[in-house]
Amino acid sequence: MPELPEMETYKRLLSEQVAGQTVTTVEVTREKTINIPVEQFIREIQNKTVIAIERRAKFLIFKLDSGKSLLLHLMLGGLMYVGGKGDDLERTKQVTLSFGEKKLYFIGLRLGYLHLLTAEQLEETLSDLGPEPIDPSFTLETFLELMKKKRGALKTSLVNQKFIAGIGNLYSDEICYHAQLLPKRQANDLTEEDQIKLYHSIQAVLKRGIQFGGYMDVPVCKEDQLTGGYNEHCYVYDLEGQPCKRCGKSIIKDEISSRKTFYCDWCQR
Repeated sequence: MPELPEMETYKRLLSEQVAGQTVTTVEVTREKTINIPVEQFIREIQNKTVIAIERRAKFLIFKLDSGKSLLLHLMLGGLMYVGGKGDDLERTKQVTLSFGEKKLYFIGLRLGYLHLLTAEQLEETLSDLGPEPIDPSFTLETFLELMKKKRGALKTSLVNQKFIAGIGNLYSDEICYHAQLLPKRQANDLTEEDQIKLYHSIQAVLKRGIQFGGYMDVPVCKEDQLTGGYNEHCYVYDLEGQPCKRCGKSIIKDEISSRKTFYCDWCQR
């Protein structure tokens, strides 16, 4: 499932491709992907301009000049592609937005969705999310205050969207590795020194993920050379049995709260 770095990469690349452009046609091939009747969905989006694309946690928000927004959650298996005539992916599309000859395809949204919401509905939908970890307002002091109330395994805490928004299975393991902390450590047992290391690791790993374009393996458009670059830079995720980049011991695969988890039990403590 795409996490903060993947969605931030989508936001940046799609802003270059479609922000400021007007939707000329709308095609819906799966009604369950949207939240209102197809005819109404098409009527409310067609001839509207995408004035900006924003990200909140693992969501993308397509702001329309009507005052409403399209809220996208890709969930597992979802992706997007910008193409056109002779430039397409041979996959089932649930929704297609056309901007003249250019088309934005929403693909693999069997679990994900694209909902049209008013400003009030959008605010309510996102109201339970925790702070954005790469926002300037997310200071060390803010994080230490949040940690005072936290219980449970470190891995489980990091993927809790009400605690911190945008971190999922992959980057929680990468963050724990960077901070040299075992993901099964109890959050309330961490020393202040551990918490400070964890805070800086959250910042470093997520920004590194964005720098390398996240781990999605399908480009956003034909010219896209960025998306998916993080696959070559993982510290531990999906590297079971391979040598740790720090100490050379084998990476372990485990389960924490039914989530697959990767770590080095030699240099993570």
